[in-house]
Amino acid sequence: MGRFRALLVAGVAVALLGGLALVSAPFARHDVTTPAPPPAQVFTPPNQGAVAPAAADRIEAAQVLLRARAQAVQHRDEQAFMAGIDPQAEPEFRDAQRALFHNLAGVPLREWSYVLQPQRSLDSSVLPSVAGAQELWAPEIDLAYALRGADPAPTRRPMGYLLVKRDGSWFIRSDNDLLGVGRRTWRGPWDFGPCQVITTERGLVLSHPAREAMAKRVAAELDAAVQSVTSVWGTDWPQQAVVVLPDSSDEMRAMVGPNFPVESVVAVSVADRVDVDKNTAEGQRVVMSATSADALSLTALKIVLRHEFTHIAARGSTVDGSPMWLLEGFADYVGYRDSGIPLAQAAPDLNAAMLTSGPPARLPADEEFRSQGRTLDLAYQQSFSVARFVAEKLGEPKLLQLYRELARAGRATPERIDELLVDVVGLNREQFVAGWQEYLRETLG
Repeated sequence: MGRFRALLVAGVAVALLGGLALVSAPFARHDVTTPAPPPAQVFTPPNQGAVAPAAADRIEAAQVLLRARAQAVQHRDEQAFMAGIDPQAEPEFRDAQRALFHNLAGVPLREWSYVLQPQRSLDSSVLPSVAGAQELWAPEIDLAYALRGADPAPTRRPMGYLLVKRDGSWFIRSDNDLLGVGRRTWRGPWDFGPCQVITTERGLVLSHPAREAMAKRVAAELDAAVQSVTSVWGTDWPQQAVVVLPDSSDEMRAMVGPNFPVESVVAVSVADRVDVDKNTAEGQRVVMSATSADALSLTALKIVLRHEFTHIAARGSTVDGSPMWLLEGFADYVGYRDSGIPLAQAAPDLNAAMLTSGPPARLPADEEFRSQGRTLDLAYQQSFSVARFVAEKLGEPKLLQLYRELARAGRATPERIDELLVDVVGLNREQFVAGWQEYLRETLG
């Protein structure tokens, strides 16, 4: 079986060779009735102060353009969609836009609209020269979209559109001419090929035709994985999940970040915006590798989904900078919870270290989760064993309480962490580590 471990940030599963050691990351219904799409909207935040008549006219024209584009997507009107594209735009852009429209046909959209922010427009001096243009404009524009049956609220992603005025009408000229001045267009799965969606009771799997077999495997396990996470975390999360299966590393990189080591991971959970005060997170997705995820055994797939869905469930309650040993250890605990896999098999490097040098002297530090090789392996395996120690010796409710308390503490001082340990489990750090060490001796020694 494939061997897996978490990498770099909460919500990542990495594939290696060897025996199984993962620390990361009812069948589909096709008879879902599609309701009529809601009216498309373009939201413009209120301006500060008066707006000149010429500027007001331009804003109104852009609203009309973007509203028509959104309605065309929702009502599947290709002619109306392409009418908003500059007739003199580069053929590659026009072809890509037409392909985008067709690729969206199978995507269940609950919302597709645009947010126009004219007060955040680029200065005209940085815009490219366009032959025959009466005027060029680059306001900040976001796409606001939500997938039906999966997204409790719309998420927003930037669209680096350059608008052009010709013969009194405004069009979208390009979505990549502004890269050099810091305006990037987010690429969704529909920018990379035709999309297929399998809907389940608890979410959906979005893929392309080449990965249909894997999509069916994931869909068959999605609902059970969500329920497994809920049985530990509770019901205070949407209990919905979106799994995306990109066709290539480039597509995966577009979804998780340009500098992310996508060739090394089997799955990663991402979110667009998190509000811990409201316990909400927008645009949560589990993105599975195009190069390694298909090789997952059934057991490994179940563990990966439960691990990643745990990050989704807990995301709204997790402050950046919280201890990595807790974030990843807890996700692994939920991932392995019903697998029947013993700790020695799930954490082989830790098991080997126990036989040669005994238990670790301290909890793994955050920087160890950003390293490579054996140091990284041990950090994740140790974090998993810490979570198992708490659950088995102090009770699963204590593990859940410990996560909720420490995850909301963020970048807390060691003294504050000690206080929270005492408050939750009645042990200071020294006593906590000593109890963990004894647990490892009993379990692995």
